[in-house]
Amino acid sequence: MKNTVADQAVGIPITYAHGIREHVKLGPKISETVKRKLRLGARIVQGGGVQRVFRQLFNVGPDEKLLKVSQCYLFTTAGPIAGLLFISTEKLAFCSERSLRFTTSNGEFIRVPYKVLIPLQKIKRAAPSANVNNPREKYIEIVTVDNFDFWFVGFLNYKKAFKHIQQAICQSSMR
Repeated sequence: MKNTVADQAVGIPITYAHGIREHVKLGPKISETVKRKLRLGARIVQGGGVQRVFRQLFNVGPDEKLLKVSQCYLFTTAGPIAGLLFISTEKLAFCSERSLRFTTSNGEFIRVPYKVLIPLQKIKRAAPSANVNNPREKYIEIVTVDNFDFWFVGFLNYKKAFKHIQQAICQSSMR
């Protein structure tokens, strides 16, 4: 895919611009998506940066290193959930941008972030995929050894995110 003159003029590679468009398209409305991104950025700054937020959200070992963080969506049966995918030397960990509302057994409502934690040692494969009807819509499928599928979509930079996931899995298997 080539960059257009307009893309080159503003200094945005076409693949990155396409990633932004796909990422925003998965949200409810552009204005709502932008507001959520700004709130997420503020939370990360207030939390002391992504490294610290990662350590607060997930049980992180002393030798574990955060390799990459990507904004994306986790595709669920209820639809896509916006959040951050943390790629570390030990795990893939997803946390939703905003808390989801659940009803407790006694009928009360609680709000909790939607979190998924997949140890790298439990990953059978990571596979790139695309929508058959629209090949520009890219997905990353993670399959665990117990045959659970996780679909991550709407990356700002799909190729880079997939490369980092593959590298983390390869390094993990060498230990």
